[in-house]
Amino acid sequence: MLKAGARWLTCGAMTTRPILIHPDPRLRAIAKPLPDISDEIRRLADDMLETMYDAPGIGLAGPQVGQLQRIIVLDCAKDPDAPQPLVMVNPQIVWSSDDRSVYEEGCLSIPDQYAEVERPASVKVRWLDLNGNEQDREMEGLWATCVQHEIDHLDGKLFIDYLGPMKRQLITRKMEKLKRERARGE
Repeated sequence: MLKAGARWLTCGAMTTRPILIHPDPRLRAIAKPLPDISDEIRRLADDMLETMYDAPGIGLAGPQVGQLQRIIVLDCAKDPDAPQPLVMVNPQIVWSSDDRSVYEEGCLSIPDQYAEVERPASVKVRWLDLNGNEQDREMEGLWATCVQHEIDHLDGKLFIDYLGPMKRQLITRKMEKLKRERARGE
């Protein structure tokens, strides 16, 4: 990977992609594992990083940009001068702690909506990097929350699924209204 300013390039020019807004059925689909790492996947990773940083966000999953493939990007450093982008292909949680933590989560596919979600405080994740090498890392704090949130996207699950039905319905209605307003150009 080549560093270009505050961005990381693997295959050249990057493009921001439209982010799907809930309720879009593609956000509920289960993403397919990637059999190999191609230049097309590297370009997708570049585009996803560009889209995530532009939004701005700290994580993005393939289904959020209409790609039903098991790929996520994250950067929980939140420092434009020292980015720590991480691309994970076919990520899986192989261990999670019994200790729990609560973070106020949001989602680029559910803009301007936030809620406290309880998840394991630490997780160990295994994935392929963009060279096809298996990696694993134990994560805690915001990194652990973010990677769990993004892997949930690959399984068709949203952070609002951790909320009670009333709050979930309220947020879904707000997103339906937002989509109607955007469609009308308001």
